[in-house]
Amino acid sequence: MNEPLVSIIMPAYNSEKYISESIESVILQTFKNWELLITDDRSSDNTQNVVEQYCAKDSRIKLYVNKENGGAGAARNNSITHAKGRYIAFLDSDDLWHPAKLEKQITFMLEHNYGLTYTSYQKFTGNSYLGVVTPPLSTNYSKLLSSNVIGCLTAIYDTEIVGKQFMPLIRKRQDMGLWLKVLKITPKAYCIRETLAYYRIDSGMTQNKFSVLKWQWRFYREVVKLNLLKACYHFSIYSIKGFIKHSV
Repeated sequence: MNEPLVSIIMPAYNSEKYISESIESVILQTFKNWELLITDDRSSDNTQNVVEQYCAKDSRIKLYVNKENGGAGAARNNSITHAKGRYIAFLDSDDLWHPAKLEKQITFMLEHNYGLTYTSYQKFTGNSYLGVVTPPLSTNYSKLLSSNVIGCLTAIYDTEIVGKQFMPLIRKRQDMGLWLKVLKITPKAYCIRETLAYYRIDSGMTQNKFSVLKWQWRFYREVVKLNLLKACYHFSIYSIKGFIKHSV
């Protein structure tokens, strides 16, 4: 089977501490037909130099630099603009993938003709592995609206089924906005219940819970444009489910 091209979208901002580990986890993939598109969001540290060293060694890795700092959503969208792959995958510059992640997930999508998939993932800090997040086997638009069960570092969508889709330009919760857009096109997203990604919780990209809730409320009102009653309803469910998930 000819491997379809997978475009891996990685935003970066002051990521010099961890980005090498993230890039290496892509290089170690058993699935080899990928391009890694890194957009730097005007870092003030050595991030660009670190990435340029990888670009010089592997032509599949490409670096772009935003003209101004626009947030992770803008950085991801810039990389999506340049993406040439049938499949669009996401990995942040402080997270990691299991070596078989792409191979297993692309095979799963091809076998079932799924437009959007995701996987289980494990939280970690330093050298300590914490709880595994095990999402439901599937989700749809209405369910996802109350609970974002799709970890961004695990998601892949198929442009042949849903087209090339971009994230809303809000500073937080852009990924949830993208999944909802995709789920207006394809009825369900499906999960591989294997731990194929690792989510770092000790970096600057991890937000405190109050900040997350603030942005979630703005997301419902400004991006999804729910009325006050519906926003309150989904926000309440989201808060309860989020508390349960992060307590595990």
